[in-house]
Amino acid sequence: MTGDRDVLSFIREHIRSVWALELLLKLKADPERCWTADELVESMRASHALVDGNLGALMSAGLVVPDDAGCFRYRPAAPALAKLCDELEETYRVRPVTVIRWISAPAERLQSLADAFRFTGKSRGGDK
Repeated sequence: MTGDRDVLSFIREHIRSVWALELLLKLKADPERCWTADELVESMRASHALVDGNLGALMSAGLVVPDDAGCFRYRPAAPALAKLCDELEETYRVRPVTVIRWISAPAERLQSLADAFRFTGKSRGGDK
């Protein structure tokens, strides 16, 4: 397992919103399925702008790939990215409030949290 510090750093680098996380997890849930943007808009009840923007960010992060037919699937560019996505998914499953706080925290607060993990080596508590 990579640990909270690595998941926190991954969020800071690649996950800008809970919508982005939910989109990533939707694609990850069925990596063989190729989703069109329209299907994702309908499934997630989101706007095209929201889906398109997050798809672009996930592609830039090396987590999602488009195909020639204009659909998208989860396909991490490296095993380390896949492992971080697995850790993020598990952390979100067991501590959703913590993950949402990490996503919504300002960058300075995230750096403070990352530094705290570096010094203590572990989290100081779970969701409450």
